This record gives sequence, C-alpha cells and structure tokens, in this order.
Amino acid sequence: MAAEKPTPPFDTFVFDVDGTLLDTLDDLVVLTNDALAEFNLLPRTREEINSYVGNGVKALMYQAVPEGTPQDVADACLARWKENYGTYPNDLTKPYPGIPALLAELRRRGCKLGVLSNKFDGGVQFIMNKCLPDAVDVQHGEGGPQNFPRKPDPTGLLATIEELGSTPARTVYIGDSPGDIHVARNAGCYAVGVDWGYHDPADFAAEGWEPDLLVSDPEQILALAPEA
Repeated sequence: MAAEKPTPPFDTFVFDVDGTLLDTLDDLVVLTNDALAEFNLLPRTREEINSYVGNGVKALMYQAVPEGTPQDVADACLARWKENYGTYPNDLTKPYPGIPALLAELRRRGCKLGVLSNKFDGGVQFIMNKCLPDAVDVQHGEGGPQNFPRKPDPTGLLATIEELGSTPARTVYIGDSPGDIHVARNAGCYAVGVDWGYHDPADFAAEGWEPDLLVSDPEQILALAPEA
C-alpha cells in the first residue's frame, strides 16, 4: 500500500540552492571556464554549463572537459575548480527576486528552514553565508562532516529534517530539477518545483518526476505554510 502523501500546512521547508534560492550561473560559467583555460581546454558556453548544473561540481566538470580528456586531467580540472572557489568572490551570484522575503516570512510564521544541495558542502556554506546569511537554520551540501551522498539519495535530506527537529510528513522540499523532486519522493516529503531555475519545467514530466506543486513566484510557497 502506497504511503499517504503529506498535505499542508507544513512547518518545515528545505531548499535546493543553485537555481532555486540563488542564481549562481554567471559565476559558475567564470569558474568553469577559468579551470578549463588553466589546462588549455576550450571554454564552454553559458548554455552548455547551464545544462551541466544540478548534480554537483564533479558532474559539472566531467561534462565540461572535452570528450576523450584523460581522467587525470579531468580530475585536475575539478581540483582546480574547487581550489579557485575558495578565493573567487562570487560577486555575480544573487538571490532570486522574492527569495529573501519568502524566507523571512516563513521564519516569521515559525517555520523551520533548511538547505540541502548537491554543491559540495564547503561551497554551500560559503555562498549561503555570503548571499543569504542566517536566512536558514541548517545548511548542507554533498560530502561535508557527515559525508552526505548526492541527491536523489535521501540520506542528507532525512538527516537535515531530523536536525531541524521535524519529520518528512511535515516537510516541503523545493527545487528546480527532476532530481529535487526525486529526492523529495525518496524521503517522503511534499515536493515543490520552481520554474525560474536552470531546468525547463517540462523536464519534470519528461523525466517522470512531477512535483506536487509547480510555482512561478516564491510567494506561492507561502500557501503551504501555517497562516500568518
């Protein structure tokens, strides 16, 4: 018998980062092409890099290097990307319109707020602290102290929910990719897709992971929270 689908209102909201809370693409283009250039590899277009985003920096760099690139060179590009990230200012990254107001209102309504991303954990801590400082209660990426696997493995999401003192039935997971809907389903959460990120909303149905709710404005998410 299938598990009963969670229903509103919810008091716990966990978000993806890239393409959901933050528009990071312009900085990802610079970082990726800088790493490629250091190994005399041709740059990728913004559109190409956009298509690589969503499964972590390892997947991004392994797709960005030209086909046939030796593994040791691909690994060196990845290492250089991460090394550069530590000193790169990420000044092109900004919250999407309406996101700061959404997080503030959810917090005002007493909701628990978290982040779980496929970005490596150090990158999540850096970019959230820079662009949305103290906006959420818990923030995690791939790896980190708890060695969380990438989504759609639900381990990281379930641990984040537990850390927030909540349960999957009380939780909404919000993201811009089919993988985000997949991890929400795997964890037993309510799944919200956003249409302002890096993935075409048609991808949800095409890949078999349709959200419980698709939103085009962050304010629409407030309908899932307790009344003000």
